[in-house]
Amino acid sequence: SKFLNDKWMIKNGFLNDVQEHKPWWWNIKVQKLNLSAPLILLPEVSCQKAIEILQEKGYNQAPVVAESGLILGMVTLSNTLTSLLAGNTQFSDPVMKVIYDQFTKIGLEDSLGKLSCILENDHFAVVVHEQMQFNGKGSSIMKQMVFGVVTAMDLLTFVSRNDKR
Repeated sequence: SKFLNDKWMIKNGFLNDVQEHKPWWWNIKVQKLNLSAPLILLPEVSCQKAIEILQEKGYNQAPVVAESGLILGMVTLSNTLTSLLAGNTQFSDPVMKVIYDQFTKIGLEDSLGKLSCILENDHFAVVVHEQMQFNGKGSSIMKQMVFGVVTAMDLLTFVSRNDKR
């Protein structure tokens, strides 16, 4: 059962510490990764344009975010290619037709240990920052802003550059 799986419990925020002998980087916060600003696509971008942008900028994936700031999903080169080759999507279709909505969010204040548990099963995690937004009437809502997309390579690069051994 996933409820007895410590890594699942950490990934979903039910446990903080599991490993007795944690590596030196385990409790360091995600914000220390110094991620670059993310590339964000709006939902109306065509699949063709999304592919061009991702290739030009050297990315494999990018968040698709509505103008309101709502994170709609992720577009990945592999998911887009699979859909195009299967004939389910045309190059002119909006990227919304191929978004991948099974992704994990992680906060800047979360630990690299939690991130490592996420990256054992997922190719990436979306780093979000919560922000309070007020309207003209004084009421507020919490919004999530995409701060970056983190991959196993980002974590590995950080650990290898800062290895304390």
